[in-house]
Amino acid sequence: MLKATLKSLLSRKLRLILSGLAVVLAVMFVSGSMVIRDTLGRSIDAQFAGAYDDTDLQASLKPKVDADVGDSEVVPVTDAAAVERVSKVSGVERARGVVQAEGARVLGKDGKLVPSTGGPRYGESWRGESDLIALRSGHEPRTESEVAINAGLAEKAGFKVGDRIQVLTTEPQKTFTVAGVFGYSGDRDAIGGEQTVAFTEPVAQELMTGTPGGFTGITVDTASGASVAAVKTAIGKELGDTFRVATGEELSKKASDKSRGVLDLMSQLLLGFAAVAVLVGVFLIVNTFSIIIAQRMRELALLRALGASPRQVIGSVLLESFVVGLVASAIGLAAGVGIGALGARMLAGSTDGLKVAPLGVPASAVITAFAVGILVTMFSALFPALKAAKVAPISVIRAAVNPEGTHRKQTWTGGILFGLGILMLALGLFGSSGIALILTGVLFTFVGVALLTPLFSRPTVWALGALFARSLPGQLGRRNSARNPRRTAVTASAMMIGVALVTAISTVAVSSENSVTDELSRDLKAQLVAMGEGGSAASATIDPAALTAVGEVSGVKNVAAAMLDSGKVGKEAAGVASWQDWGKAREVLGLKGDKGNIDSPGDGEVVMNTATAKSHDLKTGDKVVVQLQRGEPHTYVLAGTFKDSNLANSVVVPWADAQTGFRNKLPSQAFFQLEDGAKTAAVQSEIEGLLKDSPEVSVQTKSDVIGQFSQGFAMMLTVVQALLGVAMLIAVLGIINTLALSILERTKEMGALRAIGLSRGQTVRMIMTESVVISLFGAVLGIAVGGLLGLAVAHAMKDQGVSQLSLPWTQMIAYLIGAMVVGVIASLAPARRGARLNVLRAIGHE
Repeated sequence: MLKATLKSLLSRKLRLILSGLAVVLAVMFVSGSMVIRDTLGRSIDAQFAGAYDDTDLQASLKPKVDADVGDSEVVPVTDAAAVERVSKVSGVERARGVVQAEGARVLGKDGKLVPSTGGPRYGESWRGESDLIALRSGHEPRTESEVAINAGLAEKAGFKVGDRIQVLTTEPQKTFTVAGVFGYSGDRDAIGGEQTVAFTEPVAQELMTGTPGGFTGITVDTASGASVAAVKTAIGKELGDTFRVATGEELSKKASDKSRGVLDLMSQLLLGFAAVAVLVGVFLIVNTFSIIIAQRMRELALLRALGASPRQVIGSVLLESFVVGLVASAIGLAAGVGIGALGARMLAGSTDGLKVAPLGVPASAVITAFAVGILVTMFSALFPALKAAKVAPISVIRAAVNPEGTHRKQTWTGGILFGLGILMLALGLFGSSGIALILTGVLFTFVGVALLTPLFSRPTVWALGALFARSLPGQLGRRNSARNPRRTAVTASAMMIGVALVTAISTVAVSSENSVTDELSRDLKAQLVAMGEGGSAASATIDPAALTAVGEVSGVKNVAAAMLDSGKVGKEAAGVASWQDWGKAREVLGLKGDKGNIDSPGDGEVVMNTATAKSHDLKTGDKVVVQLQRGEPHTYVLAGTFKDSNLANSVVVPWADAQTGFRNKLPSQAFFQLEDGAKTAAVQSEIEGLLKDSPEVSVQTKSDVIGQFSQGFAMMLTVVQALLGVAMLIAVLGIINTLALSILERTKEMGALRAIGLSRGQTVRMIMTESVVISLFGAVLGIAVGGLLGLAVAHAMKDQGVSQLSLPWTQMIAYLIGAMVVGVIASLAPARRGARLNVLRAIGHE
């Protein structure tokens, strides 16, 4: 039986390799993501190795808020008394207060912000030379007007000792002299692409903490012979639970882990492609093995007649699938290693100073590659194998293969899943069950439709084939595509799944984009907006004096300045904002009250949008505890709520509290409403001149702001198109495989058609029509299913600001055109083979 299986496999190696390509793609993306993660992870670890070699221990107050907006968390400020307490702990040789915080942004010689090199922008107090830090030129900062900068920043911006340098911090920009340039051990210009500006200690305290005499941390040198672990425990007991104490190794690991965000994003993206490849590939492999087994009925019947048991027949088919999965996994792993090496180099190239570690293939990548490839292939072949085991020995004397069954179990299963999915969607859309039930309903509905596809494949394919039925080849291709509904349905499912997936995502994206842009167009009364690069809300700063001057510009009616940050409402994270003049803000942003008083909340009062209040189970008049980045928790009264707005979905706290509690005490955005008849371009030019000392922000028109919001959705759609490309590639393989096997199955029939006058060109057009119709069927079904499910998900996101339901008509038309192109491409090889059949041999084929 083993010999018979291997010979059978070798006789169909080309067809099985085609089906195995889907597994190759899935394994490639999975193993590639793991190789990238491993290689870059080791590269980042090496980059941060020794970053805290001059630190045995460091103690700092725990942050008030785990920041999710802006550059980083704000470390609370401790004082000299805490430093003194630590210095008296047994085993401590020396304790000194240090200042290091993100937020020191340097302007280049062109007056613009020096581009990021992939790491944070630190402002710190000069801590002296050590085994880690050494001056390469100049001297340490000695006066309040001097700074030292790291070599990476100096090279990036072209600064040298003696140059004047402008720095933005929590204060408006200030000018310093570069007193020195320093580097790190191991001849490193930077660690993790950071940019560091070192001030004298008093200046660092003023600019980076806003607290004279304050420190962000306490660095500890342990005494000779003292146990670092024991000293760490002792310091923790001395300072209490409000502090955290970490070793230098732990600090290095934390810094390394913080830089791994891009790895997670890349891994998730590649795993998403792998998921699509696996899902679509299952249908391709099932279809391939089903067709092959249907064509081998007499062969299998002969084996049964010679004594092969059903279990041996199942084992034979599963052995074939195992070999296919094994070969495909090996090829996919090799391709994944190549993708991983290329991806690691590309990502490392975007971070200055990051050297790529030697390429490594982790054991997890190898194990996962073969597990995914082999298990997916064998699982996909299981159902065709069970069907093969049912072949009766008497079939050996029949003239034709067994006819297609009714597949009632599949139909019933699909019907039940479809019904459950529709029920879940209804409960989620019209009840209060939420998005989780809707997403589950989407999954059930999707699987149910895939199983029910054979029921309506014949009428749908027949209708689509009418587009090509004017000629004889078109009529024949139409009939061929409709003659085996189940095979056509399974072949089209590869296309359907990919198109449905991207149509659903595109529908959600377009609905969200239209909701945002329509809201901005309707409600935003500001013709000009000043905001940071890339729409950054929290990192940019604007000089308040400049905004006062803007208010005096002819043609400017209102100026609404805002500060944005992250905080906590109760124990949950929430976005917080503050407006210098809430009345002007409401007018400029077109905010409408929902409940309570939002006109003039006083001291001790806050307002928030409806969705935020609902998520925290708050109503007007309730007391609410808000923790800002700095200071102690505040207890406020919720004065009122306003209708959700994409420009103000947050908790609005009094301006005076924001001045002391926010990350920065300077405005980060400003909205300018102009007088009727004012010329926007002229006013924009004048405002840009007044804000020249706030180089992080640019003055944009209302249409520019809307376009900036749209860019995020455009990036999402770009990823979606890439997913569609993967699905369509596998769909091409599926159609090629099906047509090639179908031509082999219909060899005698095609020979007869050629004998009675069908030309080679007509044969090509016949097969091409069949391919295009199958591809179009999958696309039409995918668009219908994906569009409806996407609308359901978009409707469920109304609390997230999705107020309009829209279909991506342009994309859907493109998907249909793409499906036709795919159908044509997939038909080329099978059509060429069909057209070159030897007529006499084809007629005599058995």
